[in-house]
Amino acid sequence: MKNKSKGSIGLGVFVGSIVLFFIGVVPVIGALIAGVVTGLIARGIGRGLVAGFITGIIGAVMLTVMISVLGAMVGNLFDLAGLGWLIGSGIGMILIGLSLVQGIICAFGGLIGGAINRR
Repeated sequence: MKNKSKGSIGLGVFVGSIVLFFIGVVPVIGALIAGVVTGLIARGIGRGLVAGFITGIIGAVMLTVMISVLGAMVGNLFDLAGLGWLIGSGIGMILIGLSLVQGIICAFGGLIGGAINRR
Protein backbone atom coordinates (compact mmCIF):
# COMPACT_ATOMS: atom_id res chain seq x y z
CA MET A 1 0.00 0.00 0.00
CA LYS A 2 1.31 3.40 -0.99
CA ASN A 3 1.62 6.15 1.57
CA LYS A 4 0.31 9.20 -0.22
CA SER A 5 1.18 12.27 1.79
CA LYS A 6 -0.50 15.58 1.23
CA GLY A 7 1.46 18.75 1.01
CA SER A 8 1.04 21.73 3.24
CA ILE A 9 -0.24 25.03 1.90
CA GLY A 10 0.96 26.88 5.00
CA LEU A 11 4.47 25.48 4.80
CA GLY A 12 4.53 26.17 1.06
CA VAL A 13 3.51 29.78 1.60
CA PHE A 14 6.12 30.21 4.36
CA VAL A 15 8.99 28.74 2.34
CA GLY A 16 7.85 30.48 -0.84
CA SER A 17 7.78 33.83 0.96
CA ILE A 18 11.33 33.32 2.19
CA VAL A 19 12.48 32.36 -1.32
CA LEU A 20 10.65 35.37 -2.76
CA PHE A 21 12.30 37.64 -0.19
CA PHE A 22 15.77 36.58 -1.33
CA ILE A 23 15.32 36.20 -5.10
CA GLY A 24 12.36 38.50 -5.63
CA VAL A 25 14.62 41.24 -6.93
CA VAL A 26 14.73 39.45 -10.27
CA PRO A 27 11.44 40.77 -11.70
CA VAL A 28 9.63 37.83 -13.28
CA ILE A 29 11.94 34.87 -12.81
CA GLY A 30 12.24 35.35 -9.04
CA ALA A 31 8.48 35.28 -8.54
CA LEU A 32 8.12 32.31 -10.88
CA ILE A 33 10.79 30.30 -9.05
CA ALA A 34 9.23 31.14 -5.68
CA GLY A 35 5.87 29.99 -7.03
CA VAL A 36 7.31 26.71 -8.29
CA VAL A 37 8.90 26.05 -4.88
CA THR A 38 5.57 26.82 -3.23
CA GLY A 39 3.71 24.48 -5.58
CA LEU A 40 6.20 21.69 -5.01
CA ILE A 41 5.68 21.89 -1.27
CA ALA A 42 1.89 22.34 -1.45
CA ARG A 43 1.49 19.31 -3.78
CA GLY A 44 -1.36 19.52 -6.22
CA ILE A 45 -2.41 21.87 -8.96
CA GLY A 46 -5.13 23.74 -7.08
CA ARG A 47 -3.21 23.84 -3.82
CA GLY A 48 -0.09 25.10 -5.61
CA LEU A 49 -2.12 27.80 -7.37
CA VAL A 50 -3.63 29.10 -4.12
CA ALA A 51 -0.36 28.88 -2.18
CA GLY A 52 1.54 30.64 -4.99
CA PHE A 53 -0.96 33.50 -5.10
CA ILE A 54 -0.82 33.96 -1.33
CA THR A 55 2.99 33.91 -1.52
CA GLY A 56 2.97 36.68 -4.13
CA ILE A 57 0.68 38.87 -2.03
CA ILE A 58 2.75 38.30 1.15
CA GLY A 59 5.92 39.15 -0.78
CA ALA A 60 4.36 42.43 -1.92
CA VAL A 61 3.34 43.31 1.63
CA MET A 62 6.90 42.59 2.86
CA LEU A 63 8.25 44.87 0.14
CA THR A 64 5.80 47.59 1.14
CA VAL A 65 6.86 47.45 4.79
CA MET A 66 10.54 47.58 3.84
CA ILE A 67 10.00 50.61 1.58
CA SER A 68 7.98 52.38 4.29
CA VAL A 69 10.76 51.84 6.82
CA LEU A 70 13.38 52.95 4.30
CA GLY A 71 11.37 56.10 3.55
CA ALA A 72 11.20 56.92 7.25
CA MET A 73 14.93 56.34 7.65
CA VAL A 74 15.76 58.62 4.73
CA GLY A 75 13.30 61.23 6.01
CA ASN A 76 14.86 61.04 9.46
CA LEU A 77 18.24 61.94 7.96
CA PHE A 78 16.76 65.29 7.00
CA ASP A 79 14.67 65.67 10.20
CA LEU A 80 11.49 64.91 8.28
CA ALA A 81 10.56 61.50 9.68
CA GLY A 82 6.81 62.10 9.28
CA LEU A 83 7.25 63.05 5.65
CA GLY A 84 9.45 59.99 5.12
CA TRP A 85 6.73 57.69 6.46
CA LEU A 86 4.18 59.42 4.27
CA ILE A 87 6.29 59.06 1.13
CA GLY A 88 7.29 55.49 1.94
CA SER A 89 3.73 54.46 2.70
CA GLY A 90 2.42 56.15 -0.45
CA ILE A 91 4.91 54.30 -2.61
CA GLY A 92 4.11 51.14 -0.67
CA MET A 93 0.40 51.44 -1.39
CA ILE A 94 1.15 51.81 -5.08
CA LEU A 95 3.29 48.67 -4.87
CA ILE A 96 0.47 46.77 -3.16
CA GLY A 97 -1.78 47.76 -6.04
CA LEU A 98 0.79 46.49 -8.50
CA SER A 99 1.37 43.32 -6.47
CA LEU A 100 -1.48 41.58 -8.21
CA VAL A 101 0.89 41.00 -11.10
CA GLN A 102 3.44 39.38 -8.77
CA GLY A 103 0.66 37.31 -7.20
CA ILE A 104 -0.43 36.05 -10.61
CA ILE A 105 3.15 35.18 -11.59
CA CYS A 106 3.65 33.30 -8.30
CA ALA A 107 0.29 31.56 -8.80
CA PHE A 108 1.39 30.43 -12.27
CA GLY A 109 4.64 29.13 -10.78
CA GLY A 110 2.63 27.37 -8.06
CA LEU A 111 0.48 25.79 -10.75
CA ILE A 112 3.60 24.47 -12.49
CA GLY A 113 5.14 23.21 -9.23
CA GLY A 114 1.88 21.60 -8.17
CA ALA A 115 1.55 19.85 -11.53
CA ILE A 116 5.10 18.51 -11.23
CA ASN A 117 4.56 17.14 -7.74
CA ARG A 118 0.89 16.16 -7.72
CA ARG A 119 1.48 12.50 -6.96
